[in-house]
Amino acid sequence: MQNIVIKLGGSLAHSDHLRFCLDNVEQRYQGRAVVIVPGGGAFADQVRLAQQFWQFDDGTAHAMALLAMQQMALLFNGLKPHFVIAGSVAGVRQQLMQSKTVIWSPDVIELGQAGIEASWDITSDSLAAWLAGALSAGELVLVKSADIDGNLSLAQLAERDIIDKAFCDSVAHVTFPITIINAQRF
Repeated sequence: MQNIVIKLGGSLAHSDHLRFCLDNVEQRYQGRAVVIVPGGGAFADQVRLAQQFWQFDDGTAHAMALLAMQQMALLFNGLKPHFVIAGSVAGVRQQLMQSKTVIWSPDVIELGQAGIEASWDITSDSLAAWLAGALSAGELVLVKSADIDGNLSLAQLAERDIIDKAFCDSVAHVTFPITIINAQRF
């Protein structure tokens, strides 16, 4: 059975939607190989503010934003302690083989070696797509707090800042299905 990568937007942490989504993952995908990718949420917002104030480079901001995702991974794990955290693709694969629900805590060095660009155009959306490709996932689901119009193309969703600007390029050649859904409909 192929695995599924589910990205839970960081903004879900501002409401009960985060717990609802984690509960849904646990119940709906029981027995499936699932990897949860956390958005950076308020932690990433703080990185944006710090970069505006201090004017440091995008490489530093990118590394700090990955740490924001790691903090969210810890939060997710605090809410679902039986889920496991893994930082590398190899670590994720190992946990999936043990039938664990995995929360990805992205490794800064691994992503740098993979050539992931340090840019605010690349957020956890594109990183989830990269991970899904690296794992040969069967499906990618992005769960958002924003309302999603199912008639909009990926490019239109990017124009409306619902998905990141690099996402369309990130998934241009993938073969797995992609679902972008509002948390209330997840």
